[in-house]
Amino acid sequence: MDLILPVNGVYFDQIADGSKRYEFRLRTPYWQKRLEGRTYDHVFVTRGYPRRDDATRRLIRPWRGYELQTIIHPHFGPTPVEVYAIHVGGEAA
Repeated sequence: MDLILPVNGVYFDQIADGSKRYEFRLRTPYWQKRLEGRTYDHVFVTRGYPRRDDATRRLIRPWRGYELQTIIHPHFGPTPVEVYAIHVGGEAA
């Protein structure tokens, strides 16, 4: 089973060039259900929602799990939030 993470183009480029090692998802029941106690074969990071045959907008990473973190990030607003920091850095699978 694979985890698919659509991301904004800026974040996709940062993951592709190795400068972004984690993709953040808010710690909500939605993401809890998809992450906690589960394991995946791969993480597919996509630039938006590409066509199935568009490999230029898709990165494949091995599943390396996640960490729980508290962060302040412009995307989530000015107050600290709890997130799942999904490992997406490193070599392609």
